[in-house]
Amino acid sequence: MAKPVKKKKKKIGNNNSSGGGLKGFGSVGGSTKDKQVDIDRSNEARLFYDYMEEGGAGDNFSRCVIGNLPLNNEIKIRGIVALKPIKKGDTIIRIPYEQAVNFGQEGSDPTLPAVAFLKDYCETLASSSSSSTDEVDAIENKKISGKASYYQMLPKFQGEDCMSSTGFFSDRALTELQYPLIVEETEKRKERICSRFQSDIANNENFPKWLDGSPIIEDQLAWAVWLITSRVLTVQGDAEEGKSYRLLIPFLDMCNHDRSSPHVLTGRAVPGGELKVVAGASIKEGDAINIGYGGGVAGNDRFLQDYGFLDTSSNNAAYNMVAQQLLGKRRIVEGIGSGYLMSESDRLRTIEQLNLTTLEDDMNLLEEEIDSSIIAAYNYRIGVKNALSKFDDARK
Repeated sequence: MAKPVKKKKKKIGNNNSSGGGLKGFGSVGGSTKDKQVDIDRSNEARLFYDYMEEGGAGDNFSRCVIGNLPLNNEIKIRGIVALKPIKKGDTIIRIPYEQAVNFGQEGSDPTLPAVAFLKDYCETLASSSSSSTDEVDAIENKKISGKASYYQMLPKFQGEDCMSSTGFFSDRALTELQYPLIVEETEKRKERICSRFQSDIANNENFPKWLDGSPIIEDQLAWAVWLITSRVLTVQGDAEEGKSYRLLIPFLDMCNHDRSSPHVLTGRAVPGGELKVVAGASIKEGDAINIGYGGGVAGNDRFLQDYGFLDTSSNNAAYNMVAQQLLGKRRIVEGIGSGYLMSESDRLRTIEQLNLTTLEDDMNLLEEEIDSSIIAAYNYRIGVKNALSKFDDARK
């Protein structure tokens, strides 16, 4: 959700910017001139820009910046917007590996890196508010404070973005999905979060406290898990080592999703390395810099669970993928049954659930509902049913 933008023009960053783009952003028009893009000049963003500049990523802001982009006539969302034309093949975003936060090797359990993130998040934000007259401590506090400026830009605990994923749905909203595999996977993830909380946090007196000084609760670990699943990128390390790592990459992780995005993510998780978004097509001033989430193979079953949104772009391809799984024509990407075709029993019981209501029923229910998570559930099952109707054997 977009945040208020100050109207008064302010300088951003210091006058020694190596990138040359931090001395004051102008208005952004270009291809979106009719719906002017608001550049984020908030104090929170300015501190983040300074942190990125100090880490050697200041040149990014001569090409693109954080903006509040129009989603429709009423809503704007935060994302990355081009400040000038960029040619195909040129670097759009370049982040030194050392500015990424590495949460260890790739794995199927998001609760492990979530615990590491939650610990670092609490320690970093607590340390950023401390002060010291000792010169060495002051330098270290400045570094920690800089990283805190990045963490402060992340979606907040119990914020709208977080609460829109199935991990925070009510029991009723989960039921209204009419999709048993999502319900079961969501419950399994909750069980894993509970187990991890009990083993690593609940009885650990040395675990950091939350920002207000209170003990960490299970819902805060669930929020951290959501951040890991929605923002962390898996990046290969040294080619000879053959390992991949889970990274939070500042600024790059603010790019929104577009399945049709031609832009390419490249780089390696190695000291001295760079993590980049390279233009796969020419870019105009004012264009949003989007990337494709899920490697182009994820459908709305994944997006709703892991990110908290439904993708209706590209001729509803994200719903078509779900329908193809249900028809045994496409392998399950992640979660229960990952890598395999959906079993016949799972297909039958899901179709049976979807058939409990008609599309007309669903549209009428959607019109009357006000709870956002239940609205998302209705939209999901409507989208799946519409996709199924495209296939000849959908109801066989």
